Amino acid sequence: MFILIAAVIVVLYGLLVYYVCRSCWSWMKDSVPAWFKYVYVVIALVLSSSFLLGRIGEGFVAFQIMGAYWMAVFCLLLIVLPVVHVSLWLLRLTKLSRPRAQKAAGVVILVTLIVSVAYGTFNAYSPVVRQYSIQINKPNSSAPQMNIVMAADMHFGQLSGKQHAKRLVERINALKPDIVLFPGDIVDDDLRPFEQKGIGDILKGISAPYGVYATLGNHDTYTGEMEHFIEVLEKSKMTILYDEAVTIDDSFTLIGRKDRIDRERDSLHELITGLDSSKPLILLDHQPYDLDIAEQEGVDLVLSGHTHRGQIAPAHLITRMLFENDWGYLRKGDMHSVVTSGFGFWGPPIRIGSRSEIVQIQVSFAE
Repeated sequence: MFILIAAVIVVLYGLLVYYVCRSCWSWMKDSVPAWFKYVYVVIALVLSSSFLLGRIGEGFVAFQIMGAYWMAVFCLLLIVLPVVHVSLWLLRLTKLSRPRAQKAAGVVILVTLIVSVAYGTFNAYSPVVRQYSIQINKPNSSAPQMNIVMAADMHFGQLSGKQHAKRLVERINALKPDIVLFPGDIVDDDLRPFEQKGIGDILKGISAPYGVYATLGNHDTYTGEMEHFIEVLEKSKMTILYDEAVTIDDSFTLIGRKDRIDRERDSLHELITGLDSSKPLILLDHQPYDLDIAEQEGVDLVLSGHTHRGQIAPAHLITRMLFENDWGYLRKGDMHSVVTSGFGFWGPPIRIGSRSEIVQIQVSFAE
């Protein structure tokens, strides 16, 4: 079944690549020598396979970077080209010169790409702070209020590296958090850039009285023992909750789940059984599924990421259909759900229709 699905995806991707490359060639073919057609085919094959090669080939850094930018341009062209083709078809009904219209369309596409990539790169690397205020109807014996700062989906790797990590630490510390929470996708499928770039040492600079806690996401993967993966992350002074719960200062309890794709993860009921439900229960669950179950189990606050809010519009329409809360704040009874669009990015280093963000949640507690 998996092979069949993979084959369908590869065929569909190939057809889309053909559509994009054929469309671009129809614009440039009259301006280049005939022999360039063969160079163009080679370039198209290398670029279209670079993203996959960068993901499956360990150490293929050049392919990882090339593939990321290829996917950025590819996704944008899939949005722009159909609009251009429909416009050109409509122009046939007028007396305008077809060659001139095609040339103008090529210029429009090129300008749109440049502006979109620049705008998307700005959105990806210039995080904003989203602020929420909620009330949990349980007492906190330590303090009547708590300042939670959350970030997810950093995807630290080749393109989300040291500078992005420094930016994260600076922005978090400026918010003076009581506790910092990372609900998953800390690295981007490969632990080595995290280690080689010294990102763990940078994250040690986060300052919060209650500390830094994290859970793992679907891209926090490792070919070796998961214990080593967690050990490397915890050297940066964060505590990984791997289907675990911890009560902090005898005042509130953090619960961190394994990611949904992990077949061995415990049920939420198993994790909560035995916990003192009179204390505030805060759940870190990377993918924002089963909010109704969390509400039934008495969880007060669920923090998630994963969705990226689609990252590149109009994908946000898909995430909106898939998740009850795909971004922002949702309340279900006495339970609060906050989903972040993420601090980093996956694949294309751009965001259009979404923005890199850090979330600040001011929590007040009541009897």
